[in-house]
Amino acid sequence: MNVDGVLAAGRAAEELRMRDTVRLYEQAPDLFDRATGTTVPGAKTTLYEGRARVKPIAQAAGEDVQAGDREVRLLEYQVSLPWGARLPAGTRVVPGMQVEVLGSLDARMAGLILWVTGANFGDQVTAWRLITEDRS
Repeated sequence: MNVDGVLAAGRAAEELRMRDTVRLYEQAPDLFDRATGTTVPGAKTTLYEGRARVKPIAQAAGEDVQAGDREVRLLEYQVSLPWGARLPAGTRVVPGMQVEVLGSLDARMAGLILWVTGANFGDQVTAWRLITEDRS
């Protein structure tokens, strides 16, 4: 049995399960506008937009943390991108990048913003998997 053939079949099967649409992006730091007294969000640079599979990590019970003056619950999600997905030259996925769920068959997922905490790479995997958390 040819390993490359098995991997190609696995990758094709994995892509069939990718029924969500996401945008992976990095955002520049926010800027304070002294003239208006408001904070202007930093520019967003889209690195990937397309098919994905977004799923909660079953073991993730969530973690309550303080963010400013409010409590936030961190829930983990795994975002699978096609193995062949390409980023702009010289770009690597790093913690702090964000994934926005643009569309999903589960309407409750649309609009979800997830923060990248890690990425799994490998030549013998069926998808490119990002570990993310919902900080809402």
